[in-house]
Amino acid sequence: MDRIKKNFGFGCMRLPMKNGEVDTAEMNKMVDAFLDAGFNYFDTAHGYLQGKSEQALKTCLTSRYPRERYILTNKLTADYFKTEADIRPFFESQLEACGVDYFDIYLMHAQGLVNYSHFKQCRAYETAFALKAEGKVRHVGISFHDRAEVLEQILNDYPEIEVVQIQFNYVDYDDPAVQSRACYEVCRKHNKPIIVMEPVKGGNLVNLPEDARAVLDELHGRSAASYALRFAAGFDGIMMVLSGMSDLAQMQDNISFMRDFKPLNETELAAVKKVQEIFKSKHLIPCTSCRYCTAGCPKQISIPDLFAIMNTKQLYHDWNADYYYEEVHTAPGRRASDCIKCGKCEKSCPQHLPIRRLLEDVAREFEHE
Repeated sequence: MDRIKKNFGFGCMRLPMKNGEVDTAEMNKMVDAFLDAGFNYFDTAHGYLQGKSEQALKTCLTSRYPRERYILTNKLTADYFKTEADIRPFFESQLEACGVDYFDIYLMHAQGLVNYSHFKQCRAYETAFALKAEGKVRHVGISFHDRAEVLEQILNDYPEIEVVQIQFNYVDYDDPAVQSRACYEVCRKHNKPIIVMEPVKGGNLVNLPEDARAVLDELHGRSAASYALRFAAGFDGIMMVLSGMSDLAQMQDNISFMRDFKPLNETELAAVKKVQEIFKSKHLIPCTSCRYCTAGCPKQISIPDLFAIMNTKQLYHDWNADYYYEEVHTAPGRRASDCIKCGKCEKSCPQHLPIRRLLEDVAREFEHE
């Protein structure tokens, strides 16, 4: 990991899109700007954009730049292996999709109590360590979504783990469900370098409520994203902060304050504290739009979009939210009330949201038959 140049990484879960495909012309510009600014860390997973993220990296990065110019992280996701024998073929398919001979970092993806049992039963960690010994992986780590006590268990079971990726932002810092602070402290206790995901909470800390935005605007400084990323990057032990960027303007904004990184000062930290309190008062659904919940939904309900509409209605009391519910994000058989309560969504939700109950709330708000 000594080849990592700076503490800001290109998260490739939310890429520029055009007509349902990755806009490779725009992504080429983003990759070029990122590398030209001295950054070199890219993060992907096979499930990101239904495999299109890996393919876009091959088109826009690995086929255009020599291997030594970039660090590439990929992940082993539970959905893609049922037995130990499935792991190596899947891994090889990832190498091929990305156009590389090895991954710099390979993460056991979305680890939590349920997923961890599956990974242990299939000897996934042992396979990853073997791949490292063979030179096909440089470093093995985990991405984690669960309580701090589960993280403690994993790091005790597998002290060979070299890096931990956690959700960490100023809204989730003391959140009892996400436990960002507690998970951070476990990583520090075990002396594991930390990669931050969701520093802007799926865009929620960029598209702020008006009263929260006003607090940051009073600083007469930079963008809302800048305070979120710099908050996360300012903690000891943070090796990397990822940002999922969907256009060149977002990339350029992030580069402007991460190229010569400076932690938040006392005035900025006080403003962030005020924004934390505002978010707590809104009682918004803390969905990050990762869309893990939609993949297995038998009714194909667009859960993150419905939650976003619910939050919009809560914030702005806007009739447009009703329009978007009826005309854009639902269809016959795919409304909130069509949920059959199977629970698949909740098992895959990194935020541990009570999705079935929340969909009932959405139905009460928007469906008035």
